[in-house]
Amino acid sequence: MTISIGMITIDTADPRRLADFWTKALGTSIQHDWGEFLVLAPTGEGAPQLGLQRVDDPTPGKNRVHFDSHVEDRAAEVARLVELGATEVGEHTVPGLAWTVLADPDGNQFCVGQPS
Repeated sequence: MTISIGMITIDTADPRRLADFWTKALGTSIQHDWGEFLVLAPTGEGAPQLGLQRVDDPTPGKNRVHFDSHVEDRAAEVARLVELGATEVGEHTVPGLAWTVLADPDGNQFCVGQPS
């Protein structure tokens, strides 16, 4: 028996504010809205859902788990995400891959990568 990832959940003080950012960033919609917990629709077949869960005290500091996305035009996608409210944290390269670390409006980091 194996497990599969069905959802990635982000703790936040304001799930609706993050839903506004992530639905636009991912081109998806809110699938379930239970007030304190929102679930965004998957962005493709086999893709996990994104959950946004209200908590009184989100974990301070850098998040320990983040997700990576891959795009064909990293610069354009980073510019779009910054316009939506993300902040750029840094850029990195290794042979064959370049990526930008961004933070969503709550400071949760995620990466946008592009093969080079």
